[in-house]
Amino acid sequence: MRLLKTAIHPSVNAKDPRQFKRLTGRAITLKGDKILLMYTARYEDYSLPGGGIDDGESIEQGLIRELQEETGAQNIKILREFGLYEEYRPWYKDDFAVIRIKSYCYYCSIDEELGQAQLEHYEQQNGMTAKWVNIFDAIAHNERTLANSDKQGLSIIRETYLLKEIAKQL
Repeated sequence: MRLLKTAIHPSVNAKDPRQFKRLTGRAITLKGDKILLMYTARYEDYSLPGGGIDDGESIEQGLIRELQEETGAQNIKILREFGLYEEYRPWYKDDFAVIRIKSYCYYCSIDEELGQAQLEHYEQQNGMTAKWVNIFDAIAHNERTLANSDKQGLSIIRETYLLKEIAKQL
């Protein structure tokens, strides 16, 4: 898969041996001029649905599971690769200093109607909901959050970059 970007948080050394790798899958699902995104009230941002790949899963299997769990999507089909976003962030647990996240992004198709999402407890607490949003509105929203909110998480930079890259291909 083509590498879109490698982002290194300013507080980490990407060569630090005390790091672990987290593989994630992220879904790009389009319907007309809208994209299926997760809105997180806690961080006031939009992100691609997806998440961590479990042991024993392929990236594609994990992506399908995460997309179904987070959005209730049905009849999920992976259409093609989009790209890989790699990042190095600080980590403060389990004797690691750095987490290396590799986000594999794929275009997907789903049925028109979403079913019942099965969000994890922390996702519910953070106020995550699936929404069909105009991609340019989502980019503008995330940019406002980056400029004005102190509640933002580290993921908004990745998500805004990915949304802009997707928008270039529309």
